[in-house]
This record gives sequence, C-alpha cells and structure tokens, in this order.
Amino acid sequence: MFDLLLDETEMGIRNEARTFARGVDSALLRSMDRDEVEYPREFVESAAEANLLGVRFPTEYGGRGLGWTSAAAGVAEVGVLGSALACAYSMPTIVGTAIDGFGTPAQKEQYLARTLRGEIISAEALTEPRGGSDFFGTTTTAVKKSDRYVLNGQKRFIVGGLGADFFLVYARTDPDADPKRGISALLVDRTEGVTTEHRYELMGLRGGGTARLVFEDVEVPEENILGGPSGLNMGSVVFSRMMVPERLTSAAGVLGMAEAAIKIAAIYADRRKAFGQKIRRFQGVSFKIADCIMKLDAARALVIAAARAADADVDADRTRRLISEAKCFATDRTWEIVNDCMQVLGGIGYTNVYPLERLLRDARLPTIWTGSNEVMRAVISHEYYRELLGHPDDGRDIGSDTTGFEYEVEKVYE
Repeated sequence: MFDLLLDETEMGIRNEARTFARGVDSALLRSMDRDEVEYPREFVESAAEANLLGVRFPTEYGGRGLGWTSAAAGVAEVGVLGSALACAYSMPTIVGTAIDGFGTPAQKEQYLARTLRGEIISAEALTEPRGGSDFFGTTTTAVKKSDRYVLNGQKRFIVGGLGADFFLVYARTDPDADPKRGISALLVDRTEGVTTEHRYELMGLRGGGTARLVFEDVEVPEENILGGPSGLNMGSVVFSRMMVPERLTSAAGVLGMAEAAIKIAAIYADRRKAFGQKIRRFQGVSFKIADCIMKLDAARALVIAAARAADADVDADRTRRLISEAKCFATDRTWEIVNDCMQVLGGIGYTNVYPLERLLRDARLPTIWTGSNEVMRAVISHEYYRELLGHPDDGRDIGSDTTGFEYEVEKVYE
C-alpha cells in the first residue's frame, strides 16, 4: 500500500531504509533484549554511514534535503527491528529538528552536522521525576553566572541517557516569569556534573540506555542556549515545534512493528495445521489477520497524511491535530495488532520462540511516550472544536436535513 502513497523519491528512501534494516544482525536484537547492550552506538553509526540519519535536514549539514514523508517512510522500515532501534534511529531527527529550526550556525556545525555523521549521539532530556506530560511544571533550573548558566535538576526516562554525548535539556531560566515564558532549551555536553543515577529495567525498549540523569552545578556556556542569547526563555516555542518529530516518528516507527507481527502470524497460520487443515482456512483466524491488515493500512495512510501536512506547513492547528491523530491511532492499533497476532499463534506466541512477545512489550510504550494517547485525544478534540466553532457557517446546514427541523421548541440545550 505504501507504494500508492509515496512518490519516487520517498520510495527510494523507503527502499534504502528497508535494505539497511535487513542488514542488521539479529544477534544485536537478542543482546539488547537481554539487556546486554547499554546503547546501540554502532547501529547509529552504521545508519550514518548509509546516509540515512536525518534525511530531512539540509545537505550542508549532512542531510538530504527531503521532507517529513521521506523521513516517516524510513522510520517505518527501521521499526521492524523494534522500538529501541527505531528510537535510536529517530533521535537525530528529533533533536536535530530543534537545532535545525532554532540553532545558530555554530550550533548546527557543532551538533547537527556531527550528529548526522554519526560522530556524536544525541538525546532529549524532557521528562522529570515529578512531571511527565506537564512540561511547564519543570523544576530543573539554569541560573546565569557570568557568561555561563549553572544547571541543576533531574530528568528521567531519557532514552540514550547512558549513551548520548550531548542532551537537549529544558530548564527554567526565569523563575519569576510565566511558565510559558521562563523556560529555555540548552545543548548540554556530557561533562562533569552530568551523572547517570539510575538505569531503568524496562518491560520493552531494552538496550536503549534509558536512564535518569542528574545535573549538579553543570556549567553550560551561554552560547549553548539553543538559538544563542535570542533563544533565552524560548523553550516553550522549541517544545511546541518538537511535538512534530517526536509524535510523527513514534507513529511511523510502530508501523514496522505491526507489519512484522502480521507477517509472523500470517506465515504461522499458513504452516500450522489443526483439525486436518491449515488454520488460516478457519475464519476465526483469517478474519483476525484481515482486521490486522486493515488497521495497519489505515494507520499507514493517516501517518503519511500527517507527514504531508507537516511538509506543507500551511495550517499549524490542523497539522497538530493530524499528527496527534496519527500518533494515537497508529500506536493504539499496533498494540491491538500485536495482541491479535499473538492470539493467532496461541500459547507458543507467549514464549520467546517467536519475536511476538518482544514486539508486544515494545508496542506498549509508544502509547505512553511523547504525550500519552489521552493527551493526544485531548489535542484532537480541542483542535476539532476550534475549527468547527471557528467556522460555524462553513458548509451546508446539516441540521435542517430532517422533516422535523422546524420544531425549535423541542431543541432544548439547558
């Protein structure tokens, strides 16, 4: 179905990413799932060598000057490897979007270009112990001291917390200002004062170096405020822009996991026999696989539509809604798909004989991160009402399409 939705250039990136994903040794996935890997640095470096990191960034910094649709097509292919590698692959795009959109030329050379070459590893430090989706409740502080900012605080659930060389950190730089006007984004090198206090043992996403970071009197040069001095207290603007790469890559990445699960279940159903025939001949099985295919294709279409909206960059409110829809729908449907595919395999699907149990564990987290799906639904509803009530006379008067439309006395609202 993807071929119907992508142009020739986008399919080219899709094919390159597919070839790259096929070349990843299964031994890496097994080692990561056993928590024997702190961070898959060599994997990221190999993606850089294949010129597949940050395809949407300018060529002068090592990108390929393409759009979000190409990026989404690539992430979807890498997603067959599971959430940890899909996340490691997507992180240069996530952090890179902030640097490309707001960074100074020097920051782009120092951080974006080197990230896309695979020389340094990036991570985003957003979530805090006392706040998940409550971004504006951040308690991490950066206090001005001469030509530097002294950073103190903690961030947790940081993918790459163990492997990254630098972090995009949000901190409060003006404690007296409105929360939306007192936070800045800083580029913080892993240096003295940046410590890893806890490595999380996760249900899924293993091997991604997810950890809690502590910043203790970390001196950050003033020029490392994202955007330089003009970027001071502009963290909320950066955060708003970051919802595009975070949620779009999450939506695209799970498509690969869903496709992998369906293939496992479909092949098994064609081989496994019961009651004298292949189990795919039973409607209880074939219909379940058909439902999974429909859910995946619908999710793919919505993800590509959201990516095209981001590429068009015309209606920010509608794009925000579409990306929230894509993230919510794709991750929810993937969770359902992997569960249904496990049901097709029966008891053996619950063991580690097949990758489904790993995919099931991996599929759970994307419904939570980058804004939980409850937050996505709130965004979707809010943006829809904004559009609906903002254009009350747009289109026909549907309310009059009934024989009893004139009975106004029966239309009681209070």
